[in-house]
Amino acid sequence: MTEPVVWFNPQCSKCRTTQAILAEHGVDATYVDYRAEPPSVAELRRVMALLGTDDPRTIVRTGEPEWSDLGLADASDDEILEAMTAHPILIERPIIVRGDRAVIGRPPENVLDLID
Repeated sequence: MTEPVVWFNPQCSKCRTTQAILAEHGVDATYVDYRAEPPSVAELRRVMALLGTDDPRTIVRTGEPEWSDLGLADASDDEILEAMTAHPILIERPIIVRGDRAVIGRPPENVLDLID
């Protein structure tokens, strides 16, 4: 099975817990600090499709100051996706992708769906 890719923020407790769960199960993963290497709009769309959604609000952090600072509450999907690439702190975390499946690690135990 393919190695999971985790969109990761080392300061995030949910990300660290997800990392620990993968390690406990002996699963090697690639950890990508999405803040330093933001995904493209195309990659965001691909991951949303793997999550079974076409709504970027599914993977956006509306509680971040950038959400309100940028006035995104009434924004179009395309505007939200563009904002997420320009301000990656808006991307929900962690997101774990393995092959043709993905989960949001909230709660972190969701990662177990990808390793069973």
